[in-house]
Amino acid sequence: MAPSYIGALDLGTTSNRFILFDHQGQIAGMDQMEHQQIFPRPGWVEHDPLEIWQNTCHVIRGALGKIGVAGKQIVAIGITNQRETTVVWDPKTGKPLCNAIVWQCTRTDAICRQLEREGGQDRFRPKTGLPIATYFSGPKVKWILDNVPGARAAAENGRALFGTIETWIIWQLTGGVSGGAHVTDVSNASRTLMMDLETLDWDADILKTMEIPWQMMPRIVPSIDRQTWGHTLKEGPLAATVPVCGALGDQQAALVGQTCFDVGEAKNTYGTGCFMLLNTGHQAVPSNHGLLTTVGYQLRGEKPVYCLEGSIAIAGALVQWLRDNLGLIRSAPEVEALARTVDDNGGVYIVPAFSGLFAPYWRADARGVMVGLTRYANKGHIARAVLEANAYQTLDIMTAMNKDSGVDLGSLKVDGGMVANDLLMQFQADLLVVPVIRPAITETTALGAAYAAGLAVGFWNSMAELKSFWSVDKIWSPQMDDTVRQAGIRAWKKAVERTFGWED
Repeated sequence: MAPSYIGALDLGTTSNRFILFDHQGQIAGMDQMEHQQIFPRPGWVEHDPLEIWQNTCHVIRGALGKIGVAGKQIVAIGITNQRETTVVWDPKTGKPLCNAIVWQCTRTDAICRQLEREGGQDRFRPKTGLPIATYFSGPKVKWILDNVPGARAAAENGRALFGTIETWIIWQLTGGVSGGAHVTDVSNASRTLMMDLETLDWDADILKTMEIPWQMMPRIVPSIDRQTWGHTLKEGPLAATVPVCGALGDQQAALVGQTCFDVGEAKNTYGTGCFMLLNTGHQAVPSNHGLLTTVGYQLRGEKPVYCLEGSIAIAGALVQWLRDNLGLIRSAPEVEALARTVDDNGGVYIVPAFSGLFAPYWRADARGVMVGLTRYANKGHIARAVLEANAYQTLDIMTAMNKDSGVDLGSLKVDGGMVANDLLMQFQADLLVVPVIRPAITETTALGAAYAAGLAVGFWNSMAELKSFWSVDKIWSPQMDDTVRQAGIRAWKKAVERTFGWED
């Protein structure tokens, strides 16, 4: 009998991947393809939705071909995605009305400032758990309707659908113009600034305020859904009929992949951005310290699990900037070797507020700075400052999280591409003064999507079974002298203050 697998589509900010997981939660095969990053103006970031769909088909076929697996051996498909990125498309033609507006894009700043003037930055927070910010999808939809010729009329006439990236790809996989499912899971819906955390439905007052027609909104469904949203088509990339029944925003997927199912468990993902999530159980905990209240995941028929989240816009993207814009390294992994050529940062601090500052500051007027430069500073110090910026930003998040939750973190589970960097992970443990734990499988985002789909169809029986698969690869323990630590934190805080108010 041929082995069976769960397929996970990881629709990231810079690339798409399709990964096949076996019954032990191990990777059996994968394929990956990058997509273009489009920067039409300073602060604007776009993707081509059709390219993302074409690349999705490519990586599905590629992963199957690499290990000789037929589509009929895939039991179910789970999807995880860059979350707030916004697509609006015509359901009759399948064509987007414009490029996708990426979560990092700041073009909606004027819309957000107008919304704030009318009711304050936190006017929607009691319902959505979110401040008004360019980060979220709602203002992006409004921008498209207000600025793309014909978009508003199309939306009002049923000729425009909204979705985040998982919604767009689920629609394509399950039929597209021939009746594809128009759904979004609760974790992604909770990132739009339009969903009520209590009712788990779109809020009519918020939609009215932002002038967004209800008919363009997807149906909100559980993340782990035994009532499948649809099946792939035999003429599609899998060449088989496979249920699509699991979806999670990328950071919530990493939470599930790290099996942080108990209240008080936390994970931090070091990807393009950096995101720490703390499981608060069935209670949506409001934040008074700049964090987000979000849905972690939901099983059909059960109450949702909520999280506090700290979101950092630029993490791994800062290493890419060092590579692509400054040319100091040829590949991302080289940053560690360059940083190890010096003993410390030489007094150099980098705050990568390229798109403003996210949690816990929420300053759209901030822009990036490099401070503390002297003739002594060299490229090794800059590389070290790049790595340390990720750890300092995480410290800011953890401090806010402790204040909101009243829970002191005992350890931190980490994942994402940057956790291969031993220097960064050791510095992170030193700053947080807790052990930093890397799991044996670091592809936790895709793994979480696989777990969601696998639980939905009974490929795995319980969350307890999933916990049994989790194992430690490496632990970093704090080693830094506290005097050195405190001096670094003081300098970092001064550097952060220098970013404020740069944009009028």
